[in-house]
Amino acid sequence: MKTQTSPRRVEMHLLQEDLARAHCRSLLIDAEQNRRFRLASQLAKAQKQAERATRRAERASAKARLTLARLV
Repeated sequence: MKTQTSPRRVEMHLLQEDLARAHCRSLLIDAEQNRRFRLASQLAKAQKQAERATRRAERASAKARLTLARLV
């Protein structure tokens, strides 16, 4: 014996599937945005560290030049 499904029941089922898909899509979009934000933050942090290292090297070089000039 075959059961009959009403069009309304099928429509409600499809609506629930659409809502579930939309929710999953929203979660994926949020996750991708968070990943990009984290990556941008990491890049900014690395750039600041590189700039600090450059300044530190420049100061060390200037100090070495000054020390060498005093010896001469």
